Amino acid sequence: MVAGIATQLVAPPIIGRFIDTAVKGGRHMSLAPLWTLAGLFIAAAITTQLLQIGATYFSAQLAWGATNRMRRDLATHVLHLDMSYHTATSPGDIIERVDGDVAALANFFSQFVLQILGGLLLLLGILVVLVVGVDWRVGVAMGAVAAVAGLVMHGMRNISRDQWERVRNAFSAFSAFLEERIAGLEDIRANGGGEHVMRRFAELNRELATSNISATRRGPWIYLVASGLFSLGFAISLAIAARLYLLHDLTIGKVIMSMQLAGMMAQPVMQIGGQLQQFQTAQASLTRIRGLFALGQELGDGPGLSWAGARGMAPRLAFEHVDFAYRADAPVLRDVSIELAPGQVLGLLGRTGSGKTTLTRLLFRLYDPVDGSVELDGEDIRTATLAELRGRIGLVTQEVQLFDASVRDNATLFDPSIPDARVVEVLTDLGLGPWLARQPKGLETVLTAGGGLSAGEAQLLAFARVFLKDPGLVVLDEASSRLDPASDQLIERALDKLLGREGGARRTAIIIAHKLSTVGRADRIAILDHGRVLETGDRLALESDPGSAFAKLLRAGAEEVLA
Repeated sequence: MVAGIATQLVAPPIIGRFIDTAVKGGRHMSLAPLWTLAGLFIAAAITTQLLQIGATYFSAQLAWGATNRMRRDLATHVLHLDMSYHTATSPGDIIERVDGDVAALANFFSQFVLQILGGLLLLLGILVVLVVGVDWRVGVAMGAVAAVAGLVMHGMRNISRDQWERVRNAFSAFSAFLEERIAGLEDIRANGGGEHVMRRFAELNRELATSNISATRRGPWIYLVASGLFSLGFAISLAIAARLYLLHDLTIGKVIMSMQLAGMMAQPVMQIGGQLQQFQTAQASLTRIRGLFALGQELGDGPGLSWAGARGMAPRLAFEHVDFAYRADAPVLRDVSIELAPGQVLGLLGRTGSGKTTLTRLLFRLYDPVDGSVELDGEDIRTATLAELRGRIGLVTQEVQLFDASVRDNATLFDPSIPDARVVEVLTDLGLGPWLARQPKGLETVLTAGGGLSAGEAQLLAFARVFLKDPGLVVLDEASSRLDPASDQLIERALDKLLGREGGARRTAIIIAHKLSTVGRADRIAILDHGRVLETGDRLALESDPGSAFAKLLRAGAEEVLA
C-alpha cells in the first residue's frame, strides 16, 4: 500500500517536469527527454495499479480471515450459552447476528485499511509534495482545507449510527420471522394461515425498507459536505497558483502539478468520508456483536466427576429435594426426590406438563435446579465438566434430528474415532442392516435433514447413536410413542438390548412414557403430578398394591389417563 501511494505521488511531478521541459525546449528540442518522462509516467501508472490490486487482495484476505474467526468464536459462544437464551431467541435472529452482522463487518474491514490508513498516508504525501515540490503557500492552503474537512466529517461520523442499528435489528426480526414461518409451513398451509403470514411479512418488509431509507438518506451528507469543502479548496489552490505564476514564482508545469495534486486530495478525503459512512453500519453490527459476547454462561464446568472416567459404568442416580422454575413466578418442579441404584430402570409417568422432560433436562445440566441437587454416585453433577457429564449420558427422544451428512456421521454424531465396522455392526444388530444395504454408498450415503428415513428407521438410528456412545446412563423420552406396530417391535427389542435385558452390561435408565406397556421393563416407578412426586416405589410392589396410583392406572388401562 505504501509503495502504491509512493508511485501515485510520483506521477504529478513527472507531468509538471514534462510540461516545463517541453515549454523550455521549444519546437526544435530533442524528444528523447520527453519520451523518457512519458515512459516513467506510464511505468508509474501501471505499477500503481498492480500495487493497489495486491493491497486490495491482502486487505480482503486479512478482513475475511479475521471476521471468519469472529464468526467461529460467535458460533462457539452461542452454542455454549444456556438453554434459557435459546428458548427466548429464535434461530433466525441468532443466524443474523452470527452471519449477517459479521458479514457487514467483513465488507467494512476489507476496505478499512486501504481507505482510512491509505487515504491518510496519501493525503500526507500530497501535502508534503505540495510544500516541497510546488510552494509552501499552496501546501498550507490545501492542508487547512483538508483539516477543516476532516474535522467536519469526524463531527458527522455518527449522523446515522442509530438508524443503521435499527436496520440491523429489522434484519434480525425479518430473518426470525422467515425461519419460524418456514419451519411451520405445513401447519400454516393446512390451517389457512397464509394471508396472515403474508400480511405480517409485508409489515416487516416495510419496516426494513423504511429504516434502510432513513439511514441511507443521512449518510450522503458526509459526501456533500466534503465535496463542497474541496471544491472551495480547489478554487483557493488554483487562485494561489495562478497568482504565483503571474509573479513568476511558479512555472506553468508546477501550476498544472499543483492542480493535479489538489484534485488528488479529494480522493483520499472522499474515501475516508465513505468509510466513515460505512463505519456507522459497522458500529451498529459491532454493538450487536458486543451485546451477544457480553451474554454470560451461567452453567459452567466444575472440577470433574470421578465416576465419569469409566465409559459404560452404570451410576447411582439421585434427585434430592429438587425445585425448579423457568420463571420465578411459575414453579415447574417442587421438592422432587427420586433414587435409582446402579443398573436400575425408572419408569417416569405423569400428565403432559407435569415436569417429566424438565427433570431430565436438569440431568444434562441444560438448566440447574433452583434448590436441591442431582447426584451421580453421590456427587453433585455441578462438580462435573459439561463435556464429561453429557458424554456419559445417552438420550433418545421421539423427535430425531437428522443432519445433512453421511449415514456414518449421523450415526456417530461426527465422531471419527469410531470404526466403520462397529457402526455397521450396531446398525445391523438393531435391524437396520437391510436399510443400510439399500443405500447406494453404504455408510457414505448422504442423508438430508428433511427426511430420507421412516419414523421407525430414524428412531433406530437414534438408538444406534446411544449404543455407539456406550453411556452408563440413558434417558428415553417417549421414544416409541408414534410408531406403527412393526416398528414398535424393533424398538422394543432395541430397548431390551440397550437396558442389558438381552445380555451385555445393564445401564441405569429413565423411561418417560405415555404408554403403560413401555414401563413394563422398569424396576421402579415415579409418577409426577403438577411438578410434585405423587408416588414412587418398586414397580412390582406398586402393581400389587390396589390403592397405589400406579395400580389404578393399570386398571384403567387407557393411555388417555396419562395424556
